[in-house]
Amino acid sequence: MTTKHIRNVLFLCTGNSARSILSEAILNRLGDGRFRAFSAGSKPVGQVNPGALELLQRRQYPTHGLRSKSWDEFAGSGAPEMDYILTVCNNAAGETCPVWPGHPATEHWDIDDPAGVGDSDEERRAAFEEAYAVLEKRIEKFVDRLGS
Repeated sequence: MTTKHIRNVLFLCTGNSARSILSEAILNRLGDGRFRAFSAGSKPVGQVNPGALELLQRRQYPTHGLRSKSWDEFAGSGAPEMDYILTVCNNAAGETCPVWPGHPATEHWDIDDPAGVGDSDEERRAAFEEAYAVLEKRIEKFVDRLGS
């Protein structure tokens, strides 16, 4: 009997309030038990953006346990060993990251930040929907490429 290896993936963004949170939720759903997703930020804002939570709830994602957290949680001893580190914003991609245990593969995805977009609720919702659509497509390709 073979043991299935679940791949751990850490999505990084500066504030860990929107794009990385969306990515965590999407991969945990689409990964179908083959991936375990986490998210963190270099300078976490301390709360998940309400627009991200609203979108995930509308799409019937579980949101319990989603929180804005520091990437330090994943760089120390006792943290899950990551197979992949994916940055989803240019700021995080340009920062000096911690040395990750196990030397995981890294990739950068340039995703526009929906958090500061728009003056109206409608504009903000549209920005989150756009970020979600781009992330979902990228994550589907990621899962197809690595999920076997």
